[in-house]
Amino acid sequence: MHVILFQASFRSDRTTEDGIDKRFIRMNERIRAREVRVIGDEGEQIGIMPPFEALKMARERNLDLVEISPTAQPPVCRIMDYGKFLYQNEKREREAKKKQKTITVKEVKFRINVDDHDYDTKKNHVLRFLDEGDKVKATIFFRGREMTRQSLGRQILERLIKDVEHKGLVEFRPRQEGNTLHLILAPKKDAGAREKPAPPKPAPPPPPAQGGAQTA
Repeated sequence: MHVILFQASFRSDRTTEDGIDKRFIRMNERIRAREVRVIGDEGEQIGIMPPFEALKMARERNLDLVEISPTAQPPVCRIMDYGKFLYQNEKREREAKKKQKTITVKEVKFRINVDDHDYDTKKNHVLRFLDEGDKVKATIFFRGREMTRQSLGRQILERLIKDVEHKGLVEFRPRQEGNTLHLILAPKKDAGAREKPAPPKPAPPPPPAQGGAQTA
């Protein structure tokens, strides 16, 4: 049984959320422009000045001067704690990667002469994979003269679709590619959901108290 993994690509580790490519960062004494537009560490616009004046201002705050837009006229620099900035961005990237789900497609292979016991075993594998949230590729491989019995292969896959319809949806109908027939099943969103038990009914109120003893 083969497992095929597909995973969405992540943002390159070389680029921060602010679009700064860490391979080409110029900061502090490496900034060569004649004048730069400076943004303060709180995001305020400070103005246009020579880089040495901006760097002096950054040093007075124990911070760095980072060129964040080198192609602007004049280039834009920001006063910031660059080490802390990189740490926070790397932390956000790690958290984003944890939240991204890997799309897994698991393949289950059938033969056109599959017996009922083997079919049930493979069908149970399909149901388990769907319950786990994975997609399933059901495949029938035709050998030699079996190519003349393709209709039998389609019957097996149509039977599988019907048998697992309470757990899975057909993403791709059975289709032929060379000597292989396959379909793709995806899990239903509520396939693994359990029905919540109904809340208990409140107890009926006690009957009203009887009156006192009657007098003659």
